[in-house]
Amino acid sequence: MAPNNTKYSAALCMRLSRDDENFGDSISIETQRIVLHKFAQENGLFVYDEYVDDGWSGTNFARPAFQRMISDIEAGKVNCVVTKNLSRFGREHVTMDYYLEFVFPEMNVRYIAVNDNEEYG
Repeated sequence: MAPNNTKYSAALCMRLSRDDENFGDSISIETQRIVLHKFAQENGLFVYDEYVDDGWSGTNFARPAFQRMISDIEAGKVNCVVTKNLSRFGREHVTMDYYLEFVFPEMNVRYIAVNDNEEYG
């Protein structure tokens, strides 16, 4: 668990592929937005920005908003990434693990998957 005195500047990361649309509103961008803003507010996270990749596969980490988020992390603007669940971060496990186990820890970035109750960092 992170120390209470750490100030988090959060990236709210949302993604919806065309394949996901078959599942309906339960994972829509708007549903993700509501869940993430509520979580941020309840947990004292400052929301730096939203990063929305609508229509992009989770196997593709060259997504425009994802790359913008990485740039903001590298620039020191963001130190916490929040998604509704792990699958909204990505669906390609090797690359996901690379970010969650190596890149984010090295950059002191906390990652939270709200509905999966997963946290790294």
